[in-house]
Amino acid sequence: MSAFIALFRGINVGGKNKLLMKDLASLMESKGLKNVSTYIQSGNVVFQAAGSKDSGLATRIRDSIAESHGFRPEVIILDKTAIDKAISENPFPEAGSEPKNVHLMFLSALPINPDVEALERIRKPSERFALKGQVFFLHTPEGVARSRLAARIEKSLGVSGTSRNWRTVLKLQEMIHACA
Repeated sequence: MSAFIALFRGINVGGKNKLLMKDLASLMESKGLKNVSTYIQSGNVVFQAAGSKDSGLATRIRDSIAESHGFRPEVIILDKTAIDKAISENPFPEAGSEPKNVHLMFLSALPINPDVEALERIRKPSERFALKGQVFFLHTPEGVARSRLAARIEKSLGVSGTSRNWRTVLKLQEMIHACA
């Protein structure tokens, strides 16, 4: 059994796609996943399963939610190597003192033709970003909610993703290492 993180996009946001974490954990356990634990209501789950992150885990989880709750959220699966690599590649050292202003967007696929120049044109002078493989790093000292850049990431990259702030990413790393 290997440890994984499932990042859910768009659940429990703005009153839509409601799914209590205890219900999500029960659903995942009913599908044979082990040692399931959740972190905050935005859809972060650490668990153990046989196989690799590319063995259809995301599809199985997404299909189970569609059957039980009537919506099909995007699910991105990370393993220990992926979360450790993302943390080690963070280009914004101030993440430690400003964890709510540094976000990592985990992408569903590697961007083929990312339009980084479009993002560069709309970013505020205080904002910084970096694309490293399937992770987009964003530093927004004025807050992510006020960032036009944050709202355009997926369109400019041509792939979907789901973001977590630095504090959440560190907590998920801690949880996946404890799960192993």
